[in-house]
Amino acid sequence: MPESIRIGDYVRSPAASGLDATGYAKIGEFELSDFLTRWDALHDDALQVLPERIHPTAQIHPTAIIGEDVIIGPGVRVHEFSTVRKRSVLAAGASVGFGCEVAHSFVGENTVLGHQVGIGHSIIGADAHLSANLVIAAISLWNYDMRVPVKEIVLHGPGDEPPYHCTTPQFGGLIGDHVQTGSMITLGPGVAVGRYSAIAASVCMGSTMVPAASVVRSSSPEVTIEPRRI
Repeated sequence: MPESIRIGDYVRSPAASGLDATGYAKIGEFELSDFLTRWDALHDDALQVLPERIHPTAQIHPTAIIGEDVIIGPGVRVHEFSTVRKRSVLAAGASVGFGCEVAHSFVGENTVLGHQVGIGHSIIGADAHLSANLVIAAISLWNYDMRVPVKEIVLHGPGDEPPYHCTTPQFGGLIGDHVQTGSMITLGPGVAVGRYSAIAASVCMGSTMVPAASVVRSSSPEVTIEPRRI
């Protein structure tokens, strides 16, 4: 397990989204845990310097809800009954399908979110395609009170190496450029998926690192039931 995760090894910085004067223009240069720690301040600084929070070429359906702290780039489309909120960024050309929720997330250029996709506290690369009914969870189920999360999100690689610590109790995933997914998928909290990977339908996966150009499939029908330790 690497001691550090460079965002640029997964996600390229936006080039055509009007974010040049903001920290988002260099998102690829950040170490992941450092970015997560500084994210709120970086976003607030971006809001101060951008001449327009929502680009005039963006197409937002009248039934969509857009938070007052959201940044939307040129050519973005947000479809019916979707919500984008809580310091999110939709980079140029991104498309948010019907009935989605995007919260505190960065969505890269020309990325497509299919219908009823929910992502929280996540970084999505460019030219990715996340199909319908995908969720990226951001809070560990193992918190005693999920309204007040305290359990740090960690990432595990293969073998017995120490986990990577994200230094935050809220992190969904780092999804690389050109990643494609099937439908009915649950990811996170805490996944890192390398560029050009594909995740097949019905996968449920968290706290995991996936190398670039991988295929992830779900093949085990087994369900286990055991006592919960609190």
